[in-house]
Amino acid sequence: MPNTRTHAPRGALVFDMRQLGRQAGSALTKTRTVPAPEDLRLELVGVPVGSDVTLEIRFEAVSEGVLATGTAIAPLAGECARCLTPLTSSVTASFQELFLYPDGRRDFRDRHDKHDRHDDSDEQDDEELHHLDGDLLNLEPVLRDAVVLALPMSPLCREDCPGLCAECGAPLADAGPGHRHDAAADPRWAALKQLGDQENDHQDRRAGAIDLQEG
Repeated sequence: MPNTRTHAPRGALVFDMRQLGRQAGSALTKTRTVPAPEDLRLELVGVPVGSDVTLEIRFEAVSEGVLATGTAIAPLAGECARCLTPLTSSVTASFQELFLYPDGRRDFRDRHDKHDRHDDSDEQDDEELHHLDGDLLNLEPVLRDAVVLALPMSPLCREDCPGLCAECGAPLADAGPGHRHDAAADPRWAALKQLGDQENDHQDRRAGAIDLQEG
């Protein structure tokens, strides 16, 4: 049965692997609700700090370390990318990551040619690896990457959100289908219109003078 705990010693996202052991093929499934760490967000949407994140993880012992495979379900809060209305939702993120034993490292030899050529990518790959701290596995960096990658770049309050009115900025979803504005005069034609009005006024005066003379 899954091991369900609300809080964990030494940090909510730190798991003790002593129960799993190092026998390759042994597995352990845990379900845990943890408070969301900071910075799980993009510009318009994110996971509120401290909100409940539900984790279900399968830990499997392999020859190099512990393979962690799981899902995280977290609440979201933000604003619609079209109409800027506040919204709430949820996100489900999946992850799979190998945590190496403290004295372990991946074998990169098969990734490069057989010549003894030094490649800086080896050192970069080594820095990106995750290691166990003794028997402790810190899932926070893996969870952070998985959740942020799963966040929507342009969250919407609804799929057919019409956005904002270009004239007054009101949400079109609330304004209704009859929302419209009178066409505004193009300022580029304002001077020409003024000349036209002056010409019409001059013609009206001439016509009035001619009528007086004929009368």
